Amino acid sequence: MIRGKADGVQSINTKVDFVVSATSFMDLTAYGKIMIGDRGFEFYHGRDVRKYIQLPWEEIVRVQATVFFKGKWIPRFRVETKENGSFIFSTKQPKHVLGLIGEQIGKKNIVHALGMWDVLVRSVNK
Repeated sequence: MIRGKADGVQSINTKVDFVVSATSFMDLTAYGKIMIGDRGFEFYHGRDVRKYIQLPWEEIVRVQATVFFKGKWIPRFRVETKENGSFIFSTKQPKHVLGLIGEQIGKKNIVHALGMWDVLVRSVNK
């Protein structure tokens, strides 16, 4: 995983499958583009491409999607990595993005995040 600020940022992908406008909720909200390719998932800041997140497919463990209205609305998703924590994103085409990620990491690794009710029930049962 590469994250940060650097001069001359190079994509980890050799082939890009999909690019979409997105929002990253790391540190401060950042607007930019998500790029999905043959080697990984990438986010580039819209105004400063030196600010980026690059996640190779083998680094991604699971993606949790916040789902409302039986899958009709997915406001955000969290990409969990082996060593570098998790990253939260939103996009206008989340189903397509999640489908492409699922093709790379396995559809069983795309899961629904717990809803507010589930969190409350679990906290009471402890």
